[in-house]
Amino acid sequence: MTPDEKPAEQLSNVPAHVEDTVQAVARFHASHQAEATPWQRLIERITRRAGRPAFIAVLTLFVAGWIVLNLALAALGRAPIDEPPFFWLQGAVALAALYMTVFILTTQRRDDELAALRDQLTLELSILSEQKSAKIIGLLEELRRDDPNISDRRDEHADELARPADPNAVLDALKDTQEPAP
Repeated sequence: MTPDEKPAEQLSNVPAHVEDTVQAVARFHASHQAEATPWQRLIERITRRAGRPAFIAVLTLFVAGWIVLNLALAALGRAPIDEPPFFWLQGAVALAALYMTVFILTTQRRDDELAALRDQLTLELSILSEQKSAKIIGLLEELRRDDPNISDRRDEHADELARPADPNAVLDALKDTQEPAP
């Protein structure tokens, strides 16, 4: 179970439509996770572990231990594994940094794919909701005109709201208001 999912008994105190929505989002996340390759899952696990405070402690202990070991060997008259300025340690740290950068970029790329899917879903649901709202306003206006008990008057604002917005026209208007990038 992912952190986004809740046991069914915890959802029993919410309305059915909210529970359905929560379950749909959980399925959405589960589907995204199921599409991950084994390599992507491994990289995400490594990135999660490296992002914890314990990793900093382990890394600090490793570096300090490496330095202390090499200085102690030199003080005892033995040949150190890596003499100061610790070229092997520097190489290992640089290689680890390179790998961590690639791991983070790989994980971020997958997270960005999920965010893009969420944005697409949100946009499509917003457009659908706007169309439904326009239809409801249109039906209410029609009911007002047809009901003999309600005085019939023209409401230009309601008529305007009853027309669904054209997403292309809205996008063009948004582009017109945006300043061009330098």
